Amino acid sequence: MSAHQGLKTEMVADRLRRWIADSGQPVGARLPTEAELATRHGVGLNTVRRAVGLLVAEGVVVRRQGSGTYVASVPTGSRRTVGVVVPSTSYYYPKVIEGIERALTAARAGVMLASSENRPDLERTQIRRMLGSGVEGLILVPNLHVADDPQAHVDALRRLPVPYVLVERRPPRPDPDDPVSFVTTHHLGGVHTAIRHLVSLGHTRVGFLGRIRTGNSAVVTEGFDRAAAALGAVAVPEARVLHEEWTPAQIDAYAATCRAAGVTAVFCHGDRDAAALLAAARRIGLRVPSELSLVAYDDDVAELVDPPLTAVAPPRAALGALAAGLLLRLIDDPTTPAHRIELQPRLTVRGSCGPLRARRSSVKANA
Repeated sequence: MSAHQGLKTEMVADRLRRWIADSGQPVGARLPTEAELATRHGVGLNTVRRAVGLLVAEGVVVRRQGSGTYVASVPTGSRRTVGVVVPSTSYYYPKVIEGIERALTAARAGVMLASSENRPDLERTQIRRMLGSGVEGLILVPNLHVADDPQAHVDALRRLPVPYVLVERRPPRPDPDDPVSFVTTHHLGGVHTAIRHLVSLGHTRVGFLGRIRTGNSAVVTEGFDRAAAALGAVAVPEARVLHEEWTPAQIDAYAATCRAAGVTAVFCHGDRDAAALLAAARRIGLRVPSELSLVAYDDDVAELVDPPLTAVAPPRAALGALAAGLLLRLIDDPTTPAHRIELQPRLTVRGSCGPLRARRSSVKANA
């Protein structure tokens, strides 16, 4: 790149920075397309791409593949600036981010946003970058599910020079006087509510289509096992299956297992896997919900499925807002005691659940 090209790139990047700040663009706002920006600033498309790349490197904007470029950090001139590091800005956490941004904006505080992409090394890099930028506090979703020693990962955060609050994570093996503050979903309660609903409809032979190595997979799995035992449901062993990623072939095989084992309801950890199971059940002649009821956990896209999925929704926006408010109190008053906050999820009943009915086929349930 020539010196002239570099100057033009810096000029466009500076214009974009000022536009984001002066126009009051909120975190999460979508920028015009690169083609539109090129026309607006009278430069070539490559110049705009390089300028946006500079802002990405600075953490001012973030690119989301197939979606566009979004504001990630807004300078406000506030006394307080907060850094936020989440595993993903496109799945599960957008609503958490919305809650954080809304609370910080109301408090006239600035925010810097970054994704760790589920990588502990990148998480550490993003935290160092934010500390170097002068943030006065951090809201963190640490990657404990892929850390070699999750408790050591949490303990290392105590060396941070600023206050911090965890969201959707808690120390796995804390000392009784552990000083970490966190705001999290009561996942055990959410799963219990889902299984209670299925049992109330007459379903006693239930399956679990689960995940491993996600941020909440361990506690959701524990919740299923505990709820089934407490509520008198039979957790059919061959239909309690967990994968790191579910392939279409595995989903098809799981649907066949449910039919053969007399499973009449399945709790799925994830809307997308639940939607895939619904389609697989139809392919083998299992009607949803008259012959197989489904409940999903997350409620990201559950209502977009046909029929819409009954789902447990973690209160993500409320989590973000509470975490932001708690962090601001810690910044203003370091003597604020540690908080450990759990929020109960909500079950939204939709069309994928129905009362137990006899199936058309004469499949015998396993004893």
